[in-house]
Amino acid sequence: MNKHKAKLEGLKRRQRRVRGKVSGTSERPRLRVTRTNANIYAQIIDDSKGSSLTLVSASTLEAEFKEAAEKVGQLVGKRAIEAGITKVAFDRGGRIYHGRVKALADGARAAGLEF
Repeated sequence: MNKHKAKLEGLKRRQRRVRGKVSGTSERPRLRVTRTNANIYAQIIDDSKGSSLTLVSASTLEAEFKEAAEKVGQLVGKRAIEAGITKVAFDRGGRIYHGRVKALADGARAAGLEF
């Protein structure tokens, strides 16, 4: 097995493990972070509905900003507060809580989200 395939399998295994422990409810939806080499995405999801329902989202693809994960966290936090969501469960998607994932979480906390 090549290194790339082994890395992806490890990531998928960590994602399944995290999703087994973290789920979003109406009172405390799940903050899902997806990171690629070029961009970072954040969604607030309510899993208690039949299928996962995205309540608010933000990413670096938006025209408002192109540079920082922390600003994405602040934007998703601001949108969540406007939607009446104050507490979330953080889903790091199998990624290490470091770098851009940590910056996004810090930005969301600065905007007023609790997790």
